[in-house]
Amino acid sequence: MLRAYYLYTGRDGHSHVQRGRLVEREVTAAKSVMWAESPPYSSLDWHNAPTTQYVLTLAGELEFVTQTGESFTILPGDVLVATDVTGSGHKWRLVNDQPWRRAYVAFDGSTKLNFEADESTEPAVSSACQEEGLSKI
Repeated sequence: MLRAYYLYTGRDGHSHVQRGRLVEREVTAAKSVMWAESPPYSSLDWHNAPTTQYVLTLAGELEFVTQTGESFTILPGDVLVATDVTGSGHKWRLVNDQPWRRAYVAFDGSTKLNFEADESTEPAVSSACQEEGLSKI
């Protein structure tokens, strides 16, 4: 199972998160791939995703927070499905002494993102996602 976090802009204009997984063995056409590294203890204040993208974490442990207070921790091997290109955005900070090594895989707006939401998502997060119709993307 490929653990994933779906970050999206809700009808309220704020970023929200849905926990789930990527559906394995489905091909997703990508527009571009970019590699990046941030030093240990780095952070980035409020921002939006620049484009719809997967962020594949190779090393580092970081905490993401939305303006509404939703938070989640990304570990090596986790995938962030970032689609919150508008709205209030999110911020992140590295929480250990490792650099954040990652790959950004960008998509165009019509690409089907192979994300499937967890059934056990916390009620507040799940309700927000149900309002958006996000049980499976």
